[in-house]
Amino acid sequence: MEDCLFCKIVGGEIPSQKVYETQRVLAFKDINPQAPVHILIIPKEHYKDILSIPREDDILSEIKEAIEKVAEICGVKESGFRVVTNCGENAGQSVAHLHFHLFGGKVLAWPAL
Repeated sequence: MEDCLFCKIVGGEIPSQKVYETQRVLAFKDINPQAPVHILIIPKEHYKDILSIPREDDILSEIKEAIEKVAEICGVKESGFRVVTNCGENAGQSVAHLHFHLFGGKVLAWPAL
């Protein structure tokens, strides 16, 4: 998608602090972190949100694997972390490209609303 912020990051037009990368998934540090560990995990292919993934696409299993690797790399796999994806503007999705926030590195309050 030509004017998508995350597609531009995937394409190298906008720099990011990469944490983990595979052929189909990219994880990078959030530029406005809400926790000591705040990583965005995105598919490199553009999907508007989680509901836009075709049934036959296995990208969610690749994202799950990336989440586990990122939690390990960032040292929060054992202590605990939170993963969130927003679907739509009213839910707080500010970039219309599927992404997952991984938060950790502190005790996380609930609910986060």
